[in-house]
Amino acid sequence: MRKRIGILTSGGDCPGLNCVIRAVVSHATLTYDWEVLGIPYATQGLRERQAIALNMHGWDLRGIDPLLNMGGTILGTINKGDTLAHIDEMLASYEALALDALIVIGGDGSLGILHELANRGNWNLVAIPKTIDNDVALTERAVGFDTAVNTIVDALNRLTFTAASHDRVMIVEVMGRSAGHLALHAGIAGGADVILIPELSYTISRLCQHIAELRDRWQRKFAIVVVAEGAKLCLEDVQENIASACAPPKCGRGQYIADQIAQCSQNLIDTRVSVLGHIQRGGIPSALDRLTATVFGKTAVDLVAQGKFGQMVGWQNGEAIPVPIQDVVAQSPLHVNPQGSLVQSARCLGIYVGEKT
Repeated sequence: MRKRIGILTSGGDCPGLNCVIRAVVSHATLTYDWEVLGIPYATQGLRERQAIALNMHGWDLRGIDPLLNMGGTILGTINKGDTLAHIDEMLASYEALALDALIVIGGDGSLGILHELANRGNWNLVAIPKTIDNDVALTERAVGFDTAVNTIVDALNRLTFTAASHDRVMIVEVMGRSAGHLALHAGIAGGADVILIPELSYTISRLCQHIAELRDRWQRKFAIVVVAEGAKLCLEDVQENIASACAPPKCGRGQYIADQIAQCSQNLIDTRVSVLGHIQRGGIPSALDRLTATVFGKTAVDLVAQGKFGQMVGWQNGEAIPVPIQDVVAQSPLHVNPQGSLVQSARCLGIYVGEKT
């Protein structure tokens, strides 16, 4: 009997999801002659037993395949709701759709939920990591991260010229609630002077001292500050600033830092804040994300063919390999190593990245 597999995208969108779908459908249909069902809107679509038959030429535009360079996901996705409150419906839907296996593309939160559903329902599950935060454990790459870094670097390149022209400090707030990979990678590549991440707390006095040193010692009248949305003050600064009208979470980290820089410079330093927000999630996937997505999709289909379930496709030492989803869930989210080579490299470049302890 012809095998039938399902595929869904879950959690926040990111560039490269459609490349994964493209690779899965191509390999499953052309190599194995399987039927592939796309499940719209993640677990919501599964619960409602929605399914779309996918094939390699169903989305052609005069023979042109748009999925390779299309952002977002053609299947739609959700990152809200209480999925586990509807476990029985989910389990029944998997059976009703007569799936032989399910390939899911998600971040650490989605993978945890789907792994639990698979355990409850004895599903044949294979996972593919995607996240612009790069915080999924046991993989050196996740679909979407490289494009998001490039998007931020492009913004920093543009803002640097404006900052230099007006002698301003530009504060750029990026995503990263608990992990600072995005801010750290983009900040180094984009020439930031300050990078603030959740894993290393910072002090206002040291931040202001660093900016003052750039101006007084090196005659740099502008600066670029990259701050992750989850960056944290040192403990000694928390109590002092807790009553501030703009202390997080009353306002964003970027605006708070701008206010503090203005205050410590007695309003002599002109600041501007750019919150990139969901711009980081959009756009055409980079070449690296396209390659990663293609290899992940192909490998996931092969794992289904080999009957190796309960696995996530990870990237380690230049190869796509299977790793147990339960281990991924247990070790996620993956945080920046405060003693790692990237943090040390940033410090060697004269970038303030928070306190060493």
